[in-house]
Amino acid sequence: MIKRKIKVGSRESRLAVIQSELVMEQIAQYHPELELELVTMKTTGDKILDRTLDKVGGKGLFVKELDRALRQGEIDISVHSLKDMPMEVPEDLPLLAFSERERATDAMVLRQGQTELDVKKPIGSSSPRRNLQLSELYPHMEQKSVRGNVQTRLEKLDSGEYSALVLACAGLKRLGLEDRISREFTPDEMIPAAGQGIMVVQGRRGEDYSWLSCVDHMEAREAAAAERAFVTYLEGGCSSPVGAFAEIEGDEILIRGLYRDERTGQCKKGRLQGKRSEGTALAVALARQLKGEA
Repeated sequence: MIKRKIKVGSRESRLAVIQSELVMEQIAQYHPELELELVTMKTTGDKILDRTLDKVGGKGLFVKELDRALRQGEIDISVHSLKDMPMEVPEDLPLLAFSERERATDAMVLRQGQTELDVKKPIGSSSPRRNLQLSELYPHMEQKSVRGNVQTRLEKLDSGEYSALVLACAGLKRLGLEDRISREFTPDEMIPAAGQGIMVVQGRRGEDYSWLSCVDHMEAREAAAAERAFVTYLEGGCSSPVGAFAEIEGDEILIRGLYRDERTGQCKKGRLQGKRSEGTALAVALARQLKGEA
C-alpha cells in the first residue's frame, strides 16, 4: 500500500526539530498509514542574533518562512512553540492542534560548576517579560540580552560571559538538559509567557486535518486560548512585557497575568479564578482589571 506523505515543517534549531519529532511520533503512533517527512528551514528570527526581537519585528520573524512554505504547498503542516507565535494568526493558516503542555515555568541556569550567582556578571535574558520580573527578584543584578538557540546561549554562559541565564523549563527538558536547572521559578515569582510549554500545529484552511486529533489536547487548547486572549487584549507583543498563565483543575481555571503600564512604567500582577468554560472571558476581565479599566 502506498502511504500518503505528509511534509512537516520546522525551524532547524535542535529544540525545534525535537519538538517536531515529538509531534510526528504521536501522529505515527495513531496513523501508520501516513508517511511523515521532516522539512527544516532557517527563519529570519534565527538569522538575526545581534538585536532583541522587539527591535527587528517581533515574533513573526520565527514563522514567516514556514508560513510561505505552507502556502506554496512545500510543507503540509508546521510545528511551532506556541509562545513564539504572533497573536494574530492568518485566516488561511489556522492553528489546528495544541500538544499536551510540558512544564510552563522558567528556570535559572548557572555556569557549569557554580552553585551561586556571581554578582559581578549579568543575568542573560532577551525577554522583556523575564527582565521585568528579574529586576524585582534580583534588584542588585545587571541584565544583559542573549540571543541564539539554547546550546549557543549555554556556551556563552559557560564561557563566563554571564552569571546565569533564564530559560524555559520545557525547552531544557526536551533537550535532555534538565540537570542544568539551578532554580525553577514558581508561576507567582515569574509569570510565564502565554503558551509556554505548548507546541502548536498549523496548516492550511479548508483541508482535512482530522488525523491531527491525536495531537490535540483540550486542556492545553483552553489554557492557550485564555492566555492569548489576555495578551491580545493588552496588545502585548515582544516589546511590551506581558505574561499569562492559566491552570485548569477540574471545572475551574486560574489565570495569572502580568502587565506593565507603558505610561507610568508600573508593573502589575493579578489573578482571577472561575469556571473553566469562561476562561477567555476571565482572561479579558483580568486584563481590564490590570489596565485599570474594570
